[in-house]
Amino acid sequence: MKKSIGPKTLLAAVPVLVIGSYDRNERPNLATVAWGGICCSNPPCVNVSLRKATYSYHNILFRKAFTVNILFSDRLKEVDYYGLVSGENYDKFERTGITPIKSEIVDAPYGKEFPMVLECRVINSIEIGLHTEFIGEIMDIKVEEYLLNEQGRVDISKLDPVLYTPEAREYYSRGKYIGRGFEIGKSIIP
Repeated sequence: MKKSIGPKTLLAAVPVLVIGSYDRNERPNLATVAWGGICCSNPPCVNVSLRKATYSYHNILFRKAFTVNILFSDRLKEVDYYGLVSGENYDKFERTGITPIKSEIVDAPYGKEFPMVLECRVINSIEIGLHTEFIGEIMDIKVEEYLLNEQGRVDISKLDPVLYTPEAREYYSRGKYIGRGFEIGKSIIP
C-alpha cells in the first residue's frame, strides 16, 4: 500500500547540470543546477530553472545563452563547489583549475576539461514561483572522443554522470552513493 508523503521536490534522483554563462563584463561563471533536463525533442531543448537571486540567472537573462556541462563522479568536489558559492564573489574556473572555453556557437563558456557540453541559446523563459525556467535550444553537443562508439554515438556504458537526491541532499553515481551535497565542495572554499 502506498502512503502519501505530500508535495515535495522529489524525483528520486535528478541529473546534476553545471551551467556555464558570461556576465555583462565577459567574466565566465559556472553554477550547479539540479532543476533541469531535456524538455523537447524537436527542436532539441534542455531546461534549467534558477532563482532570480542567483548570479547565473542575470547572466543568462542578459546573454540569452548558456552551456550545460556534464561532469562525472571524478569531479564531484567541483560539482558541489559550483553550487556553494556565487560567481559574483569567486572565479570558479580559476579556483578549480578549469580552463574556460568560449563557445563558437552561443554566447557562453564551457570547461575544456569537462567530458560533455551542450551549447544552448535561450528560446523561452517561464516564471514559476521561486524559479525561472530557461528553455535552451541545443545548438551543438561536444563530447570527448573516448565516449563515442564506432558509429559516432555516445556510448552510454562509458558515462558516469553525477545524480542528486534533493530531499536527502546526497550525490550518487549510477546507483552508488558518492557524497553529501552542500558539504563535499566546502574544501575548495578559501
